[in-house]
Amino acid sequence: MSSLSRELVFLILQFLDEEKFKESVHRLEKESGFYFNIRYFEECVTNGEWEDVEKYLSGFTKVDDNRYSMKIFFEIRKQKYLEALDKNDNAKAVEILKKDLKVFSTFNEDLFKEITLLLTLPNFRENEQLSKYGDTKSARAIMLIELKKLIEANPLFRDKLQFPSFKNSRLRTLINQSLNWQHQLCKNPKPNPDIKTLFVDHSCGQSNGSSGPPPVAAGLTNTMPKVGGFPPIGAHGPFQAAPASFTASLGGWMTNPSQMPHPAISGGPIGLASSHSSAPMQTMLKRPRTPTTNNPGLDFQPVDPEHVLKRSRPFGIPEEANNLPINILPLPYAGQSRGHNMFSSDDLPKVVVANLNQGSAVKTVDFHPSQQSLLLVGTNIGDVAVWEIGTRERLAFRNFKAWDLSACSVSLQASLANEYTASVNRVTWSPDGTLFGVAYSKHIIHIYSYSGGDDVRNHLEIDAHTGYVSDLAFSRPNKQLCIITCGEDKAIKVFDASTGAKQHTFEGHDAPVYSVCPHFKENIEFVFSTAVDGKIKAWLYDNMGPRVDFDAPGHSCMTMSYSADGTRLFSCGTSKDGESFIVEWNENEGSIKRTYFGLGKRSVGVVQFDTTKNRILAAGDEFQIKFWDMDNTNLMATVDAEGGLPASPCIRFNKEGTLLAVSTSENGVKILANGEGVRLARSIEGRKLDTSRISSVTVSVSKAPMITAFGGSCAPAGTSINVGDRDASAPITMNGDGRSVPDVKSRITDDHDKSKIWKLMEINEPSQLRSLKLPDGLLSVRIIKLIYTNSGGAVLALAYNAVHKLWKWQRNDRNTSGKATTTAPPQLWQPSSGILMTNDISETNLEEAVPCFALSKNDSYVMSASGGKISLFNMMTFKTMTTFMAPPPAATSLAFHPQDNNVLAIGMEDSSIQIYNVRVDEVKSKLKGHHKKVTGLAFSNVLNVLVSSGADAQLCVWSTDVWEKKASKSLPIPSGREPNSSAQTRVQFHNDQIHMLVVHETQLAIYEASKLECIKQWVPLESSGPITDATYSCDSQLIYASFEDGTICVLTASALRLTCRIYSTSYLPSNPRYAYHS
Repeated sequence: MSSLSRELVFLILQFLDEEKFKESVHRLEKESGFYFNIRYFEECVTNGEWEDVEKYLSGFTKVDDNRYSMKIFFEIRKQKYLEALDKNDNAKAVEILKKDLKVFSTFNEDLFKEITLLLTLPNFRENEQLSKYGDTKSARAIMLIELKKLIEANPLFRDKLQFPSFKNSRLRTLINQSLNWQHQLCKNPKPNPDIKTLFVDHSCGQSNGSSGPPPVAAGLTNTMPKVGGFPPIGAHGPFQAAPASFTASLGGWMTNPSQMPHPAISGGPIGLASSHSSAPMQTMLKRPRTPTTNNPGLDFQPVDPEHVLKRSRPFGIPEEANNLPINILPLPYAGQSRGHNMFSSDDLPKVVVANLNQGSAVKTVDFHPSQQSLLLVGTNIGDVAVWEIGTRERLAFRNFKAWDLSACSVSLQASLANEYTASVNRVTWSPDGTLFGVAYSKHIIHIYSYSGGDDVRNHLEIDAHTGYVSDLAFSRPNKQLCIITCGEDKAIKVFDASTGAKQHTFEGHDAPVYSVCPHFKENIEFVFSTAVDGKIKAWLYDNMGPRVDFDAPGHSCMTMSYSADGTRLFSCGTSKDGESFIVEWNENEGSIKRTYFGLGKRSVGVVQFDTTKNRILAAGDEFQIKFWDMDNTNLMATVDAEGGLPASPCIRFNKEGTLLAVSTSENGVKILANGEGVRLARSIEGRKLDTSRISSVTVSVSKAPMITAFGGSCAPAGTSINVGDRDASAPITMNGDGRSVPDVKSRITDDHDKSKIWKLMEINEPSQLRSLKLPDGLLSVRIIKLIYTNSGGAVLALAYNAVHKLWKWQRNDRNTSGKATTTAPPQLWQPSSGILMTNDISETNLEEAVPCFALSKNDSYVMSASGGKISLFNMMTFKTMTTFMAPPPAATSLAFHPQDNNVLAIGMEDSSIQIYNVRVDEVKSKLKGHHKKVTGLAFSNVLNVLVSSGADAQLCVWSTDVWEKKASKSLPIPSGREPNSSAQTRVQFHNDQIHMLVVHETQLAIYEASKLECIKQWVPLESSGPITDATYSCDSQLIYASFEDGTICVLTASALRLTCRIYSTSYLPSNPRYAYHS
């Protein structure tokens, strides 16, 4: 096929895509073999449409073409086979084995045999190589990444993965050129030609000079842009636009022009295209133009000419067609794609790649302008954090505090004296990412300098507004970086970003100003502002008052934003009645160009939105994220991010549009990614794993404070387990005040203000929290130990009778994330075989036994003992893999090595610690240092140490390289407390793997592990009774401690400050059968 014929195929593909003939597009792609649509391929794989996947591939390669092709087909067919096995559809699996996989036996017979043997296993995950196989969705996603690498490396796909770059509607433009050429050849060309067919050449008939223009003329005229595209029919040269003054160009926005005299400003409009006269603009404002749709002479729906008016050159009309007098075929209508490459909803970030637990309600987020995976977060209690989303690591943290209270206004000092807290209303990066700003709900803004990592330094503290500061933005008028703020005092202010000096104050709003949107166009710098009463105004940097005064749709409280290329203006907001609007504006006229459909009519709060890549709009509404193509008013897609979103979450794209941050109802941020974003996140995660293996648990800190990471439990000695999460906000008081703060503080601070007096929050009523009794169809026996799985989707318990119970939360409409929650009950899970995981208790006195268990990091295995032999169970099948180390001495504490599941640390009743290798059934080392039984073990893979604790209240640090003791120290018993010889001491590492929590019945303490230096200690009142257990929250910001009477105390991890006490009456009914044991 010739080069021109090949290019014609691409033109036809573009036309078919614009006309939404999707099946025809993909069929032509396959039959021509010119373009492999990777997005369509991804969609088919993700949906498991295996027949369509292979059919599409067959247009480009066959199984035996080369090793890349063979690997591609093998991975697809293997996945299809595993999915059949996972559904226990053995008949289907055998069919796939014979029909699809048999062909590979000639290349690797051993592999084919191993695949065949999977049929004999109750669960193919018992195969070691498939032990990490998750659910179908995640398995397909992982396979897809591998397939794309193979396709990119396959020489048969070379030059077929990129669609050629050419302007939109190119085929239409070529036809228009042809028709114009035909019209120019007419002997008597009519000014308004009647062209109704493309099947024959156009020729104007003889005119008698008396008849009016053909009926089709009006329709043709209405389809033409007046500026930058085709001139009106009859004009045979370029349309010359007259220059207009600034005030004239804004005439369309001025429904009630300000009476303040403004000097005429030349040089073009402020971000708004020049117009021919202000009078027509007023007319258009009152009667917006609508596309003509009743023209029988047109096969394609015409569009409003203003739709094209503001297009930049790359997305508009081809240069060579600008001066053609006839426009027969309309430009793309509102539903068509503008971009050079075909667009698919697969470009949208939909896959959850990270769940960042901030610890308090997230109100605002912003991605770094150049470091695409760096996220700035602000919360409702004044916390600000910088996260690296690839590693789920919080790099830097700051809490609300006035840096220089004496320099603040009297009103601010009075406000802080009344309540020393504030929420964050906005965080944003400067254009180069070296600064970031924080706008608080009380008067001030903070500007920090940022040099990467945790290097955050105070730069400016500005007492900006009286009342709250609602928004903050950076801009560069006159090439000088400045900060723009707005707030409750109805003003907009501009400050120098270097010195903090105030440069301008814009006044003119009649209500608090909600948002600002600085922009520049045609060398004019300006700022849009919106107020809570729905008024929009525009300002120049000249203190001469507003240049624009206009009403937002529905008088909504809204924000405004430009597309990435600065050519299109959008707004989104919510009215007082809860109706939300997202619209595109015609800057030239101050009118709404299009309104997008799909937002709720009863939104909670103000709906937030964002734009990316000059083509996508996204808004957080109705507990999900909604997406639109900028050129299509209909909703494109919705994503619930696996559930857990608030009614109106805040959202933000990164610069490339590959990642999307969205706030959650569980005090965190979820990061969604498209294919490129997944690769970015995993590449960063991979680099991090090379140097550190710090585990990251995404279970909410408020899920179940009773459940510990030690394998210990503060569960009652009854037969039920309650999972609770806090629903009510926790009032905390400072300076002796009793006002409520939106959430319990969970932060790490470098210094602690001793003048702050915290009042304890006490929860003693069921209405103050949510709780759930886990269903139990097995024999009702006292629960001894309790732990979350590392995935956060299940709870594992060890009962008094040595039987393990596993509750799993299922992914469904009520629980789309599949994580532990009180909103949906879990299932008591058992394999189809019906077997139970039961410890050896032969010749064991259960009253004297010290039960213990530990989970492997991948949740595949549990190691457990109840006074007898140690058992190793497969968590998938409940099968006992092995038993070992019969007593005496009995095991009293267990831990998996963080880097090798085959290496176990076993604390013994005789005070020794044995390092045991399961694979070779051999004790590698025996550590001695304690004087009584070992009750706690914890590894740090940063320090390469094992820390042990014992009933002797002694801590020991052991090197994991040579298994030698590095340090030891006795835990100081508080004065007046009698030491209990049977009291257990437990240890747990902070997420930083450097600090650790030490738990004793008399105290909680934070130690720096390498030196065994006590940093903080908390001793409860003796009347509180003994502590039975304690654990860090999953983000290590809080500590939950349980007491013998069922009370749970919540403390800050950094200062061990008691913030909340939860009494058992709030989550358990009064019942004399309940007793509480450690």
